[in-house]
Amino acid sequence: MDRSRVALGRWGEDLVARRYESDGYEVLDRNWRIKGGEIDLVLGRNDEIVFCEVKTRSSNSFGSGLEAVGPRKQQLVRRTALSWLDRHGRRGRLRFDVASVVAGQVRVVAGAF
Repeated sequence: MDRSRVALGRWGEDLVARRYESDGYEVLDRNWRIKGGEIDLVLGRNDEIVFCEVKTRSSNSFGSGLEAVGPRKQQLVRRTALSWLDRHGRRGRLRFDVASVVAGQVRVVAGAF
């Protein structure tokens, strides 16, 4: 993957993390990986844990970031989230969000799957 795509993705994740923080969430983890899966953002507020997949695009010319999180990606995120919960000994209400960043505009779909 070229560095410009990595930088764009990191920039989008930073924007989304700041948005959640302004809504009272704490960033618990970023880019948490296991073999076969990664979670972009893990956030917490009260007894709720949110796993957020972030898709950053320079434009929607090739489809929106929200469309890029299909059933297979959802399954990978769920499986990785279970590993995160197990490894960190955390429990609570779970939510899976998808965030799309296009041209600096953040759109979060809470409870996307």
